[in-house]
Amino acid sequence: MAELATIARPYAEALFKAQAADLDNTAVWLDELAALADNAELRQFAEHPNADAAQVLKVMAGGKELPAAARNLLGLIIENGRLAVLSDIARQFQALKNAVSGSTDAVVYSAFPMDEKALAEVAVALEKRFGRKLGVTVEVDASLIGGIRAVVGDEVLDTSVKARLEQMKMALIA
Repeated sequence: MAELATIARPYAEALFKAQAADLDNTAVWLDELAALADNAELRQFAEHPNADAAQVLKVMAGGKELPAAARNLLGLIIENGRLAVLSDIARQFQALKNAVSGSTDAVVYSAFPMDEKALAEVAVALEKRFGRKLGVTVEVDASLIGGIRAVVGDEVLDTSVKARLEQMKMALIA
């Protein structure tokens, strides 16, 4: 949704500038908070008129001591009623972080779980194919039947059995 991305951009840019010395740790806690904020029950609690910002912050902290930047960002977002944009903030922050490091996030969808050695080989091949450093994560998608589907930014490389069967189907229909 473009509106959420527009709202999230200033938060992500401000956090990026403020945390320039500690981007990696910031990305970790920001991703954790974004995952929590995606919980529908938590957002419902945060939007309840009787829940104040301190209560929501305490629930999101889960008994852990949050870094000062996390407390400040979360407090600001909760007070402004924008908990729903936290995932967009995390995505935009990661994009800014990647731009500085010269890398891009890549998601590899595999029909089966991949071990570290296989993932490293795939990562090397994808970095060579796309000509840039990649931060590769793996997600299992059994519907692929076999092979992999790699998504790098807005580019897709699909070598799955499912894609090949679809290509054969289209060739037979044409």
